[in-house]
This record gives sequence, C-alpha cells and structure tokens, in this order.
Amino acid sequence: MFAWFGGATNAIAEIVALAGGRDASGVRADGATSCVDVLRLGETGGRGSMTSPFPHGPALLLLVWSAWLVMGENDTDHHSDTHRISAGSKHCGEYSSQATADGKCRLTATLPQLDEQRCPDMFRCTDEVSYWLHENEERKQQILALKETISEMQEELRNHRHRIKVLELQSEEKNGLNSSLEMRFRELERHYAETGMLLHLQGSLIYDMQTQIHNLSVLVERVRRNPGCMINIVRTSPLMSEQEALHPEVQHVRNCPIDCASIYYNGVRRSGIYTVVPSLGAMPVEVFCDMDTESGGWTVIQRRQDGTVNFDRGWREYKDGFGDLHTEFWLGNEHIHDLSSQGDYTLRIDLEDWNGKHKHALRKLQVGLGYCAISAIIEEEANQYRLHVSGFSGTVEDSFSWYHNKQSFSTPDMDNICAQISHGGWWYNQCFYANLNGVYYKGGRYSPKGQTPLGPNGIVWYTWKDSDYYSLKKVSMMIRPRTFRPRLSP
Repeated sequence: MFAWFGGATNAIAEIVALAGGRDASGVRADGATSCVDVLRLGETGGRGSMTSPFPHGPALLLLVWSAWLVMGENDTDHHSDTHRISAGSKHCGEYSSQATADGKCRLTATLPQLDEQRCPDMFRCTDEVSYWLHENEERKQQILALKETISEMQEELRNHRHRIKVLELQSEEKNGLNSSLEMRFRELERHYAETGMLLHLQGSLIYDMQTQIHNLSVLVERVRRNPGCMINIVRTSPLMSEQEALHPEVQHVRNCPIDCASIYYNGVRRSGIYTVVPSLGAMPVEVFCDMDTESGGWTVIQRRQDGTVNFDRGWREYKDGFGDLHTEFWLGNEHIHDLSSQGDYTLRIDLEDWNGKHKHALRKLQVGLGYCAISAIIEEEANQYRLHVSGFSGTVEDSFSWYHNKQSFSTPDMDNICAQISHGGWWYNQCFYANLNGVYYKGGRYSPKGQTPLGPNGIVWYTWKDSDYYSLKKVSMMIRPRTFRPRLSP
C-alpha cells in the first residue's frame, strides 16, 4: 500500500540532506544524523509508532512506496536498514531505508495481510492521503476540462477573428462602393445643377421669344389699325433738316396719324384703342379714340368711372401714364405734351354725378410753354408741365381755367401739401376748385375719414355742387384740334 501526501517533497529533501556525508557507523563527520538514524527516530514516537522529525508528524513521513521501489532498482545501494513495525505483540510489517548514490533515501515498506489487527499510527493518514489523491485526480480532470474549454474558446476566438477579418473586408468593399456612390451622387448633382441652369436659360429664351411674339402681334395690330403708316429708324445725315439733326437717332414717320382726329380723317368711325405718332415726339403711343362724342375725333387723356385704378401716384407714373385704356387711366404728361404741342387743341371735360346728370366744359388747351417741340419737351418737364388754358364754354360754370391756368403739375411725392391732401396729381394752385384726379368716393357726399393729412380730396368740380365734399361718379378729359371739322363717312 502506498500513498502521496502533502509535504512529502519537503520530507524527502530533508532526508536527502541528512543522508549525505556519513561514515561506516551511519553518523556524518559533522555530527548530523544519517538517513538510517532519521528513520530510527521515527520509532521513538508514542504508542509504539514512528515519530517524524518533521513538523507535520507521522503522516508527513509516509511515502509512495512503490515509486521508491522502482527507483531503488536503478540505484546503487550504499547502506540499508530493515525494521519491523509492531503494535504490542502484533507484527504489522516492516520497512527498510537505503541511501542512494545521488544522496537520496529510498524507503521500502512491506505490509502483511492482517485480520482485525491495529497497525501503528504512522499508517493512520492513509485515508486522508487517499482523499487528497482523489481530490488531486478531480483537479486533474478539471484542469483537462479547462484545457479543452480553453482550446474550444481559442478555436472560437480564431473563428471570431476570421469573421472580423471577413467583415473588415466587406466593410472596405462597402466603403469603396459608398465612395463610388458618393462620387456618382455628386456627379448627378452637378448634372442637375447644369440642367437647372439650362432650363432657366431656356425659360428666359422662351420668355424673350414670347415677348417678341407679343410685340410683333402688337405691331401687326398697329399696322392693321393704321394702314399705310411706316416707321423706320434712320441715322442723322447732312440731308436732314436742322430740327431732325438735333436728334442723334430719330424715327422717320410716313403716313402715320398724329392723333385721333387724323384717324377720323382716315375714315375710322369706331371708338377704340389706336396707335398714333405725335409729329414732334416721333414715338408711337397707344390712345383711346372717342368717335361718338360730338362727331368724334377726340383723343382721351383721362378717365374716371368706377374707382378700379388708384390715382395716388408719384411724379414718374404721372409722366409716363398708368391705368387701363378700356377703363380708368391717365395718358401721361409727356404724351399729353407731345399731342397738345402739335397745334391748337380744345379740351373737353365731361362730368357725371351720382344722379345721372351730365355736364361738360370746353376750353382752348395748351399743355406746355410753347409750340417749339425740341425746346418745349425739355422745358416742360423742367417746368413741371405748366398748364395753359384759355376760353370757356359749356353747360357748367368754370372751376378750372380761371383758377388752375399757368399752374405747374404736382404729385404727392413732390412735397406739395395740396397734392398730399388730395392724394393725386394735378395742376394745383392754392389747392383746387376742380380736382379730377382725387380719391374715388361712391355716393356723392363724402367725409375723408382716416386720411392724412386731412382735407377735401374727392373728384371735385366745386361750381357744380358748391362743395368740396361731393365726389363725382364719372369724369373724362379729351382733346381735339380746334380746326377739326366732321366729315361724312366714306
């Protein structure tokens, strides 16, 4: 029977140390105890058992007998002692010790079969040794299991690393694909921007073409309205008259009507919109021709009838004109000047109140300082389109010529308090007796509530209603040459 026990290595080491350097009597020269004496020391223990010189007692002296037997066969014997193991009168076996050549001790024990015999206490630790051997075996199994687990985990780790590598490669491929897609997307964005620019350019071209088509349509309509009228742009030349030479670039006009009276003389008898070319202005302008009132031939320069057009405008708009020739409008001071400066003209003003009553006034009109077209055009705007009227006849008392003659035209943006109060452009004196471009009020009598600055500002003809606070329903202003003579329709 043999068993390993905790601390055996230390015991062997001490045995080896004690076994070296002995003489024939088994005692070392330095007085230390030999391997045989160590074993004998074990016999002096209590209860007839071996008492170990080691701190762990008899249990630590128990060795693996078979292991030492094997080793003993290969070693050279130097000294051997045999001892019996007894328990009183009982014989429990024997053991022997032997010192080997390498300085170690070999311990051999022989245990006979005993029936109900009590062996010395030195074999009492056999069960404990067996327990630790069993525990050691379990630990070995656990270590083997752990090694297998570690091996499996290492294999799994290798698999994970492989998968990570595959994923990294896939990620690199995806990144490359994403980069390619991003480049493609940017290229598409660039193409989209170029396409947008082309579309915008095409839209501009289409708009320009539509404008040109519209202008051509207007020209065709003008030609239809004025057959035989030719307008050509020519450059200055020595053959031009002195008056024409003042223009670096003029329009040469042939057979074109200069006003609605000319259109009337051309045989047109229907009221409507026509194109005329004032002889001095030389710029075509569309006008509304009244061919019904008093034999026709009237060029309408202003109309108020329903309040659809706001007449609270600035100087520039009153100069160029605004509104709709079919309804309410102001022809424009520049055009009125060009037309009226061609000769002596009569101004006709038609009035209508909210009861349906009509009045009119006639007077000789000259808008401008003189008849010289070249100098008058410059001076007229510089002198704020000063009004010249004389003579009066009609079915209503005069509220216009006597008070507004030789007055300059003013608008609300020209710092004229009367224009600001009236909210319109007009030939104001110290405000007005007649104000045909004022605010349109429905119903006649009005109160300018909420207006700033506060004062009368309606469409007023004071001598008809004896009030600045009665606004007329309809008014119109139109001009015709004083020399006009009606003709029979062709």
